[in-house]
Amino acid sequence: MGSRRWVAAAAAAAMVAFLLLSAASHGGRRGPSFNSNNRTFVFNYTLAKTIVEYASAVYMTDLTALYTWTCSRCNDLTKGFEIRCIIVDIQNCLQAFIGVDHNLNAVIVAIRGTQENSVQNWIKDLVWKQVDLNYPNMPDAKVHTGFYSAYNNTLLRPAITNAVRKARRLYGDISIIVTGHSMGGAMASFCALDLAVSAPAIMLLA
Repeated sequence: MGSRRWVAAAAAAAMVAFLLLSAASHGGRRGPSFNSNNRTFVFNYTLAKTIVEYASAVYMTDLTALYTWTCSRCNDLTKGFEIRCIIVDIQNCLQAFIGVDHNLNAVIVAIRGTQENSVQNWIKDLVWKQVDLNYPNMPDAKVHTGFYSAYNNTLLRPAITNAVRKARRLYGDISIIVTGHSMGGAMASFCALDLAVSAPAIMLLA
């Protein structure tokens, strides 16, 4: 990815990063903060940059370096990250990883965006017709068919939710941060929504 694409990726990833299921407290300086009255997220530049680095790292193709967190993008603010699961859906050309950032005390979910040479990805991008989304208290919600299908009807959804449950069983009721760039950002939105809706079940397993 060229420098211009990286800048675009960074900006987009920062915009689509979602922080969910906040833990009762965060010990590190990099931890996010909330307004206790309305749960409003307070912007934190270092946190945003950290999330962008995760959104960039998920594009790496060397899965061994990614799993051991020794890839060229696996450093700086994300140093010490513990990968729990890498998801590769070859049929649909999708990739994601789930792990734990011990400095943030959070589970990280990062989803890769459109690959330039992937026909499957471009088809999903172009299937823009809206479809109804069954979401509590939002009877008229509609979403992009291609993006929703890429998350909901592939390996991503069950693999991500399962990995998040396992991580929270091991580390307790910690926060979840979901990020992605391009199509990955759109899928991150659905993933964050999915995890928020299923939060009670996840917390029972923690």
